[in-house]
This record gives sequence, C-alpha cells and structure tokens, in this order.
Amino acid sequence: MNKMTVRDISLESKHVLMRVDFNVPMADGVVTDDKRIKAALPTIEYVIDQGGSLVLMSHLGRPKGTGFEPAFSLKAASEALAKLLGKPVQMAPDCVGPDVEAIAKALKPGDVLMLENTRFHKGEEKNDLDLARQMAALGDVFVNDAFGSAHRAHASTEGVARFLPAVSGFLMEQELEYLGRATDNPAHPYIAILGGAKVTDKIAVIENLLTQCDTLIIGGGMANTFLAAKGYNMRDSLVEASSVATAKAIMAKAGDRLMLPVDAVAADKFDAAAASQVVDLDKVPAGWRVLDIGPKSIAQFGEALKRAKLVVWNGPMGVFEFPAFAEGTFALARLLATTGATTVIGGGDSASAVKKAGVAKKMTHVSTGGGASLEFLEGRVLPGVAALNDKQ
Repeated sequence: MNKMTVRDISLESKHVLMRVDFNVPMADGVVTDDKRIKAALPTIEYVIDQGGSLVLMSHLGRPKGTGFEPAFSLKAASEALAKLLGKPVQMAPDCVGPDVEAIAKALKPGDVLMLENTRFHKGEEKNDLDLARQMAALGDVFVNDAFGSAHRAHASTEGVARFLPAVSGFLMEQELEYLGRATDNPAHPYIAILGGAKVTDKIAVIENLLTQCDTLIIGGGMANTFLAAKGYNMRDSLVEASSVATAKAIMAKAGDRLMLPVDAVAADKFDAAAASQVVDLDKVPAGWRVLDIGPKSIAQFGEALKRAKLVVWNGPMGVFEFPAFAEGTFALARLLATTGATTVIGGGDSASAVKKAGVAKKMTHVSTGGGASLEFLEGRVLPGVAALNDKQ
C-alpha cells in the first residue's frame, strides 16, 4: 500500500479526527455485535499511546438527514467503546457546530470524543465541502480507518481529507494489504468464489476476477442463472431471465476456468421449515426451487480448493439463514479453514458465514466491508482510499 499510515506522522499533542465504521447492529439502545468497534481498537489505542486526543466520527443506519434522531444515535456505540477501552468516551451533541468545536479543542492527550451520527446532516452523503470543512476544524490530522465506507465519497470519508493531512489507520491498512493480494500480482493457483443472489450485482467483479484467477467458483442464487443458461430447467428457483445471455457470454469467455454446482438441495417453498431433498440438476421437481449446493458440488469444489495458494470468497452458497440450506456454505467455510492457502473473506454474508461456521479465526483475513470489498475486487478506485496522502 502506497498510502501514509498513522505510523508516518507525529501524533503527540495532536487532535486526531478519525473516521471509524461504527455502523453496528443495535437492539433496545444496546450494541448487539461490537465486531466493528473492536476492529478499530488497535488504531484508537495507538493514537492514545502516542499522546494524541481522539475525535471519532461515523455514520449509523439511514436517518433522514434532517437532524437528530434517537434511533440512530451513536451514544450506544460510544458506551460500548468506553467499556472496551476501560476509560470514558465523551459524547458530542452533533458532529459539527460551535459547541462541538469547543468540546474538541478542550480535549487533552488521551481524551476520546465520539461525534454524533454524520448522516444527521444531508451534506454528508452529498460530500458537501462546507460540512467537510466544519468537520476538519475539529482536528489537526485526519485518520481514515473505516474501510467499510471507503467506497463512498462522503464528507466524512473523502471531503474532509481535502482540508487536513490524511492517513490510514491500521484496519484500513490491513484491508488494503490483503484485498490487494487478490488484485496485485496474486499468488497462483488463485481461486475466487462468488455467491449471493444476483448476477447483475457481480458482473463487473466476475469480469475483473477472470483476468486474474485460475478458477472461478459460482454458487448461491446467482448460480441458478448460469445453470439456466446451460439449459437446465431450474423450475421455481431464483433465475434472472435478463442475465441469462450475459451468463452465456461469461461461460464462453471463462471456459473450463468456471466451476458451477453439479447438484443441489431443493425445497418445496422458500421457508425455513420447507421440505428438502438433494437432487441432480436435471431432476429439480416441478414447483420446487434450489436453495443450496449439494454434496457432490461441495466435494468437487473441495478438490479444487486443495490446490489453491490464494482464495477470495464473497457471497454464500445458499440460503444459509435457513439451517436446512446452510450446509453448502458452512462446508465451504470448513474446507477453507483446512487449506494452506491465504484466505480472504469479502465481508457481508461471507463474514457472517465463517463466523457461524466457527472458523473465522482460521481465515487469513475477514473483511469488515462487504460493499467496499466488492468494489475493490471490481478494480474500482475507492474514494476514501484515493483521498489519503501518498507515501513520499
């Protein structure tokens, strides 16, 4: 990574404005999963140890952008952070304004201030430079450690970097290092695995990966469209009719580098309690739908994965939220845990799957940014990354 990090600048007695991704799940005003908060801890603790004071900012959910909304307050996130740090985290009434600026300027080395939700202002998502300038007034330097929001050119991710020296935090650095292994001179054999529901969401990713990887495995709902393009009657399965021609073109281009399921677990309805059976692809019963890959597919994919030196995975193999249709996804996760390959999990449902399968700690890297990791794998330039200062 050719971007400056917090190691490259002096932080002593500096007010550090840091973008984090505290867009965390909550229930009844309490954080129910603090994974993203924990992911930011190394950078937060480093700044404190180096004698800086911290002003943290993040978005949470999708408020209207017309001012404070209690349901989207970051107060619960600040309380969760305080417990993890073992020290107070002051909560600001807003993310900009004279009162917030006064609180930020009064911070002493080691103090931590959590700003209120940046999306309480419409200018955040519009990358309004006046809002960004007000944010920048709260710090001497800007640290971006929110990879999960790096694909968005917002005031708190891209705009603020125009007014302050801008460097990456450790989480951002780690994300770029490991995802970069999939796009910049990757190790071979390189196997990419894509799942999820829609082909249209991942056409650009597929096309870019086919310029890099040796084998591309496709599962999940999107595999149904490819199988339909091969002539299988997928019955009531999710198939994107508008993408069948695209799937045919991709298969023609990929040749034997593209692997698809060879059997499936079908259901009589889309329901956790549905009746299910393992079927060959040419024997999906009328009125039934494919909701997972079958045991033959798991075995075939597993054989391919044994040879890999690098594996990148984005998207589940089936409807893993339903226990009866989770085995394909979980089996794949367990297989990856036993390979000697570098394994990079592309966030979102894939990150959830390896956690539920109990093998998250056995993966080389589990991304915190589903959308950002997908755009990175497409080969796009992420605005929040491009805005950081280059190393000299």
